[in-house]
Amino acid sequence: MTTATLWGARADGAARGWELVPMDSNILPLVAEVEKTAYSHPWGIGHFSDSLLSGYWLQMLVTEPQPDDPAEWASAPRLPDGRWLLGYLVAMPGFEEVHLLNITTVPLHRRHGCARLMMGALIAWSRLQGALALWLEVRVSNRGAIALYEGLGFRQLNVRKGYYPDADDRREDALVMSLRLGTERDAAATEGARA
Repeated sequence: MTTATLWGARADGAARGWELVPMDSNILPLVAEVEKTAYSHPWGIGHFSDSLLSGYWLQMLVTEPQPDDPAEWASAPRLPDGRWLLGYLVAMPGFEEVHLLNITTVPLHRRHGCARLMMGALIAWSRLQGALALWLEVRVSNRGAIALYEGLGFRQLNVRKGYYPDADDRREDALVMSLRLGTERDAAATEGARA
């Protein structure tokens, strides 16, 4: 298991352990339920199933329960083995590039570094695949995600008009962002995500 500090140290002074594990078809109903709580226009179970069948990289960020876990976690999603589901991602490999299709932190666990951990793992995995670039789209209104991506070295390249569905049949623009892989800044971002 890889360890990193999430939410600071536990009461006994140790860092909370976390692990990135592959998503499989058995867990898709749970992931689809989480998706509904995280977005106004969530992916359906078919999106995840198709991604699995296509050989995309589907990973879940999980952690073991601890005696001092917050009481509000009682309603948080758990895998069948009892581990807490903190978040998940879906990435599509291509020729010399990887495209992030979905990254989600369980709403109860937001603002605790989960997305940064997953992005660090994605950057490292993309480099191992020989990718030269990592691409993503993000809603123009999602300032927190944009700040995270910029902090990791992503640059805005374009705007896709009306890319995302929004309320009342409106559409929201997406920023197209990319990270060139193999650079010193990229390596520093990956290391920073592990710290």
